Amino acid sequence: MLALYILLGILGGIIVSVLLVYIISALLVSPKKEFETESPFYRMLLNGVAIFLVKMSRSHVTVHGAEKLPQDRKFLLVSNHRSNFDPIVSVYAFPEYHLAYLSKGENFKIPVIGRLIRKCCFLAIDREDPRKALPTIQKAARIAEKGVNTVAVYPEGTRSKKCKLLPFHNGVFKIAQKAHMPVAVMTLEGTEKIHKNFPLHKTQITLRVLEVIPYEEIDKKRTNEIGDRVRDAISQALQADQETAAQD
Repeated sequence: MLALYILLGILGGIIVSVLLVYIISALLVSPKKEFETESPFYRMLLNGVAIFLVKMSRSHVTVHGAEKLPQDRKFLLVSNHRSNFDPIVSVYAFPEYHLAYLSKGENFKIPVIGRLIRKCCFLAIDREDPRKALPTIQKAARIAEKGVNTVAVYPEGTRSKKCKLLPFHNGVFKIAQKAHMPVAVMTLEGTEKIHKNFPLHKTQITLRVLEVIPYEEIDKKRTNEIGDRVRDAISQALQADQETAAQD
């Protein structure tokens, strides 16, 4: 029994120490500053949060088509958006790409995590005013050009509560054009079920890389043309998955 108490004490001490590291590290980050160069230390902390939340939520993440992603160059990652959990799942699934999301400003006010993502080059974007969003798009392109981070966006601008694709904010595709990089198109399914399944049931989450559109194919195109192509690809893939699930 004594050994058990000692073990519990050690475990408790480790947990408290880890929490203190996260809290102190977060307090050292300005809540008003945006960064264009990420901190490896804060990226490690963010990856730790992603692993913890995915495991704690009893989620099982499956990735299909990851081999399609460029291994030696930057790209813009776009996907549908179903849950606030989506960025965490993607960070968990693709740690090697150092994802930096364009996100709503409210997410940067989340205690501790809001400051961690700042140091990992996440950027707040105005989803309602294209003019105000333009500086963020330009900044995201500069981050992408450095080749350390993979900039990721949700063209819908917000999560779809009914799991149906919302209209796209096509201005985000300017990031790929300005940074001279391809667009990787992905679907994400299952995250919307986490809040219903937790804690009694596991959640199956599927990320599927559909295609990578070469820069040469988007260079001279209007952003609405790029958006239409991406939206059609995502819509068709989601519909095909639904039909397959219905047959099973």
